[in-house]
Amino acid sequence: MSDQAEKLRKLVVDLNGGPYATGSLKPEKRARVITVTSGKGGVGKTNITVNLAIALSRLGLRVVILDVDFGLANIDLLFGITPKYTLLDLIREEKSIFEVLTDGPNNIKFLSGGSGVEELISLDRRKLRKFVSNISLLDKLYDVILIDTGAGLSQNVMSFIMAADEIILVTTPEPTSITDAYALVKMVSRRDRRKVIRVLVNKAETVREAEEVAKKLTVVSEKFLSLKLNKLGYILYDEIIIKSVKQQKPFCLSYPRSQAARNVFALAEALMYDSKGAEVELGAKGFIQRVLSFFGA
Repeated sequence: MSDQAEKLRKLVVDLNGGPYATGSLKPEKRARVITVTSGKGGVGKTNITVNLAIALSRLGLRVVILDVDFGLANIDLLFGITPKYTLLDLIREEKSIFEVLTDGPNNIKFLSGGSGVEELISLDRRKLRKFVSNISLLDKLYDVILIDTGAGLSQNVMSFIMAADEIILVTTPEPTSITDAYALVKMVSRRDRRKVIRVLVNKAETVREAEEVAKKLTVVSEKFLSLKLNKLGYILYDEIIIKSVKQQKPFCLSYPRSQAARNVFALAEALMYDSKGAEVELGAKGFIQRVLSFFGA
């Protein structure tokens, strides 16, 4: 771990403007924090997170994934990579932020959540400050932080949703999926109507079906909740997605010319060039501080 320790020392010097500062890391830089979530399980949320990370990386962005689906953390399974350490190792001060980040494909990094929430909120103030300081380093190292949450409306999930700058809400054409997605939007609207929510329709049979689902959700949300949703796009049903999961390799890598991969690359471009995405308020540090405040820590 000597190389990682050296990176950490150099980073601290850079942030403090020391004699070896390169000027490439700006103290005020904040990463764009995007939570990927869904009202119910089985909609492909985690698979989308993994492949979207690859697509954003292909566009030249530095991307890290935080897997905070503490019950069913499976980013590592989709990558086919077993992480040595998890968020718990960082919380317990046994490893640094550099050591707990696992290398993924295309220069992506990911951090497995493990079962860290309960332990996180019970930390004393000194350990909390150190933890926040560690997480805040992600602002300097990455452009985009994708937060893969659990599905549903639990307190844990809603805390990570409300703490992010932006939300990607994944739904499918199934009536139960649309209903649960609307329930999540309703929960968000009660807490903050200014939250940027982008609707992504997955597993649609046709473009028309995807557009109808997105329209239905946006119209109902604006009419009854006074909350305007943004349509991010869609991923059409593609059998190669199932194949790639079995192979434990993201389809954007194993089948880059497939329909699903083309859809994801289009989503990444739409996300990158959306003007609203440029309004980064919190960054990694603000995100984790807000999460902790929701838990009363």
